[in-house]
Amino acid sequence: MLCLVTGATGYIGGRLVPRLLADGHRVRCLVRDPDKLRDVPWADQVEIVRGDVLDQDSTRAACEGVDVLYYLVHSMSGPGFVERDRRAASETSRAAGEAGVSRIVYLGGLHPPDQGELSEHLGSRTEVGRIFLAGPVPTVVLRAAVVLGSGSASFEMLRYLTERLPVMVTPRWVRNRVQPIAIRDLLHYLVRAAEIPEPLNRTFDVGGPEVLTYEQMMRRYAAVAGLPRRVMLPVGVLSPRLSSYWINIVTPVPKSIGAPLIDSLVHEAVRTEHDIDDHISRPEQGLLGYEQAVRLALARVRAGRIDTRWSDASGSVPSDPLPSDPRWAGGSAYRDIRVRRTSAAPEAVWRVIESIGGHNGWYSMPLAWAVRGWADRLVGGVGLRRGRRDARTLRTGDALDWWRVEQLDEGRLLRLRAEMRLPGRAWLELGVRPDSRARTVYRQRAVFVPRGLAGHAYWWAVAPFHGVVFGGMASNIVRRAERLSGR
Repeated sequence: MLCLVTGATGYIGGRLVPRLLADGHRVRCLVRDPDKLRDVPWADQVEIVRGDVLDQDSTRAACEGVDVLYYLVHSMSGPGFVERDRRAASETSRAAGEAGVSRIVYLGGLHPPDQGELSEHLGSRTEVGRIFLAGPVPTVVLRAAVVLGSGSASFEMLRYLTERLPVMVTPRWVRNRVQPIAIRDLLHYLVRAAEIPEPLNRTFDVGGPEVLTYEQMMRRYAAVAGLPRRVMLPVGVLSPRLSSYWINIVTPVPKSIGAPLIDSLVHEAVRTEHDIDDHISRPEQGLLGYEQAVRLALARVRAGRIDTRWSDASGSVPSDPLPSDPRWAGGSAYRDIRVRRTSAAPEAVWRVIESIGGHNGWYSMPLAWAVRGWADRLVGGVGLRRGRRDARTLRTGDALDWWRVEQLDEGRLLRLRAEMRLPGRAWLELGVRPDSRARTVYRQRAVFVPRGLAGHAYWWAVAPFHGVVFGGMASNIVRRAERLSGR
């Protein structure tokens, strides 16, 4: 079959595509920015088309000839996200019907039917499912709770809370029941949903074999990870909103994502029916238990083999071009440019550039970077703790601490766009090229486009530190490359 995957740059979509390919299906990916899929291992095996689920014309064109459409697009938060999700689902449903798509598969959130008013995030996901079920194309809606897998936002939140807090004050929601599912099993259901022979139009609950409270999940995670027993002090006054601020500080998951996740945990998330078993057989090895799923996820984290991460999906629109001399005429742009010549081989310099960030650091004033990262977290930004997907290699679209890889020209240029809270837009370019004297030139450029008076004030407030931060970075990257080259 020809499967159209929306959300292929996200955590679930990025893992679903290779599974569909392995099953012999053809895959087309609808993305706003095709460059974000340029460097994924399976890019040359799929058809990548530019479009937006909010644009019915581009979605209808992408649906031509498609048998199954996977809808894996969600807005987590932000002004008007409920209306945006509603409109995107309506446009996609209409476009799929006009193009003759046979089935839509949608992944929603699990919740019991008698939970009263849902959180805004979970309510929106439920509404999207209803829109597809009421549309012209038969739809299979799979509803899942916490997803256990290396790099998932739910797993990262669980992991960091448990590892960093040997003693924790626990709000009432940690005693709600949850039925988590391993990412491997969720992908199994998603792939097989495309192959169900009859034209179903209904919702199915999916979950792993165990029902646990979030408190039990943290205790059992500690046991699997070899941590001392965690001490938990229950209170009834820590609201989900306050919890989200705490999550923002303690874990890599920013408040914009942590808050909707916690809002969803206020509702018990347990399967109320098992009808999916009548249409899709379980995996040959059976559904993974909680501890086995955690053990597998931890093994991949510790080995640095994380295929996709929660931070892969960016909520921002495709970026504007980098202000470049002399073509850009969009207004003020401040620049800090550093050039170093070295006897190190270009390949050695590039190895250092591509491994920057995460545990490897930024090659200048670690304390200053850490303080700036904490300041960003305190105002709800992403901070430094997103780290890297892989310790040695990068891909276009990767999250890299508070940056996003906007352009990657292998062996030549790495361009990063800032996603921290700033009164303006910022980029950092790291480049390497050989020169005519058999030497290597390293060029580093930071660009900041201020927004209003606050933006100009911000640049001049931090400018005195640039010599140490950016100058030190350039010098230390070159020194590291020279050591790698043995020069």
